[in-house]
Amino acid sequence: MRIMFVGDSMTIGSAGDHTWRYRMWQHLNASYGGPYRIVGPRTELYEPGAGAPVSLDYADPGFPERARAHLAGWGEGWLHMAPLAEDAVRAGKADTLLISLGLIDLGFYTNAEQTAGNVHAFLAAARAANPRVRAVLMPVIPNIRAFTDPDFAGECTRFNELLAKAVADLDRPGSPLLLASQPAGWDIDRDTYDGTHPNAAGEHRIAASFADAMHQAWDVGGPYALPRL
Repeated sequence: MRIMFVGDSMTIGSAGDHTWRYRMWQHLNASYGGPYRIVGPRTELYEPGAGAPVSLDYADPGFPERARAHLAGWGEGWLHMAPLAEDAVRAGKADTLLISLGLIDLGFYTNAEQTAGNVHAFLAAARAANPRVRAVLMPVIPNIRAFTDPDFAGECTRFNELLAKAVADLDRPGSPLLLASQPAGWDIDRDTYDGTHPNAAGEHRIAASFADAMHQAWDVGGPYALPRL
């Protein structure tokens, strides 16, 4: 199994973060009995002071370089990742994609329908590189803006409906798609440090949604054990 994490700022993480990618790596080490590798063209965290993804300051320095790979970017969404998907999947020989995208698209770049179009484009590109690639897709997790901007909240809801439809329509034998559940009990006060980006509790909840989807549908690993934080 060759896993590639795909996402925006919630996935790349910022300097000093563990990231949910790290939590997923820990979970796989503890529960998955087969060989696997984490792949992707990038390894860095976002550095706020530099305004660029140039940091390697993970919260756990023992997080090995080979497990830090990803295709994620601060301020990047489906719009940005769709053109990169084919090359990234081919170069990394990825066969399993864990994708958390959409919030930044809806917030700054595209409406729900346009964003769904980029989902289709991304998956077509990934399958062009590997016709047997499989993917778990996370619905948009509404952030603090959704509580104060009804139009934005509506776009988030509409996109999640379109994402579910895309997963159902594009799922096929040999290249299955899963829709992960939004993290159970997500609370922006408890699970984020700024109303959007996950803190330690949020990192675990995001990882748990991906891990439980993979376990239930594909018998990969075991159920995710959420720690008490």
